[in-house]
Amino acid sequence: MRLQLIPGLHRATHRIALHLDAADPPLGLTQGECHLLAQLVEAGPSSVAALHGAFAHKRSTLTSYLDRLEGAGLVTRELHPDDRRSSLVSLTAAGKSMAGRAHRRLAQLEDAALARLSERDLRGFQAVLHALQEQVDVELRPADGNKKRRRKR
Repeated sequence: MRLQLIPGLHRATHRIALHLDAADPPLGLTQGECHLLAQLVEAGPSSVAALHGAFAHKRSTLTSYLDRLEGAGLVTRELHPDDRRSSLVSLTAAGKSMAGRAHRRLAQLEDAALARLSERDLRGFQAVLHALQEQVDVELRPADGNKKRRRKR
């Protein structure tokens, strides 16, 4: 059986990184960091759990992104006012500027791509993405709801 979806998604994801890397002046951020900053533009201050839910990164990957962004002075992590066991991630003033640039760069690419699609095309693409995400969620969901299932590496 020949792969029909995954290679195209991989190529598109790589090209998004190339688009971000071509920003002038350069953003100086990884693709993952750009996506995280763009999420904070759209969602506002967010818990680490909410950011994890938005991207489904490994927790260690998300922590690494946040460590680098915090080290660069672009985000802060503070005790969540509603849940002392959680951190609230917010953009700093410098982070708002950089996040705005990253968000605009992604929006520029998305707008140009959407201009080439019909509403029906977009709905079909969103259905494919949803099906892939749902399938992975089903595969990783513990059978009894209590035990955490370990991913094979």
